[in-house]
Amino acid sequence: MRVRLYGGGRLPYAPMMGNSDQRIGDKNEGASGSGGDGRWPSVWITGASSGLGREVALRLARSGCKVAASARGTEALAALVREAPGITAYPLDVTDRAAVQAAATAITAAQGPIDLALLSAGMFKPLSAARFSAETTAQVMALNHGGVCNCLEALLPGMMARGTGQIAILSSISGYGGLPKLGAYAASKSALNTLAESLAPELADAGVTLQLATPGYIATPLTEGNRLPMPFLMPLDRAVDTLMRGLQRRRFEIVFPWQMAILMKLYRRAPYWLYFWIARRFLRPPPRRTAPPQA
Repeated sequence: MRVRLYGGGRLPYAPMMGNSDQRIGDKNEGASGSGGDGRWPSVWITGASSGLGREVALRLARSGCKVAASARGTEALAALVREAPGITAYPLDVTDRAAVQAAATAITAAQGPIDLALLSAGMFKPLSAARFSAETTAQVMALNHGGVCNCLEALLPGMMARGTGQIAILSSISGYGGLPKLGAYAASKSALNTLAESLAPELADAGVTLQLATPGYIATPLTEGNRLPMPFLMPLDRAVDTLMRGLQRRRFEIVFPWQMAILMKLYRRAPYWLYFWIARRFLRPPPRRTAPPQA
């Protein structure tokens, strides 16, 4: 099945809708999130199939927002739709520029102009000097940075024309400086940080709020297989609480946990001799244990 868009375009999917007739602005008094107060009647979340994106989608939908949830995994999105009324799934690969434009058009047609966009689609792949791969670097950059650029291109003209709107880019504390084995991932997040810093003043003058969320290590599927040290690992529910408060306050930077934020900002300002000593001493992955020889 295909969905016809304005202008004759087509989306290669049909949005999957929840089974509720709950209307925009209805509130679930038991929800702990925000949005049902009319702040964000129409929301778009990319990377909504897992982690922070998924949990924020649930919080906002349960508080009365209409949430468009995008990710590549159709099965995970279908499961998300079943969990909360008010969520509509728009399966999407954010690296496909034309598909992103089509999805944004379809979402706007279905639920009105997008008031809040949380751009959280991303991937992690370790990258070492010994196994350096240009292909891995290109893949990570294409999704983590290029995907956000595609979404911004689809969102900004409408928001700037209306003089209102809110966009939060999900970056990472690793974007504050290079870390061992994170060459591709940290570079992609550093690029997001610089992009957001560059755009924020101009967008503020146009009435659009751009925010940069830089979480540390959060207990999500993305960190489950990580062998690197993960200091101050934060439970997912606490991370969602912090992110939601940051969205409500509309400050540019939403950084958590605070302990990791302080360490990384100090680390970034250290002279390089100390910077690299810390990287070698504390931040490199532990050596793999080998099984003892059999007798």
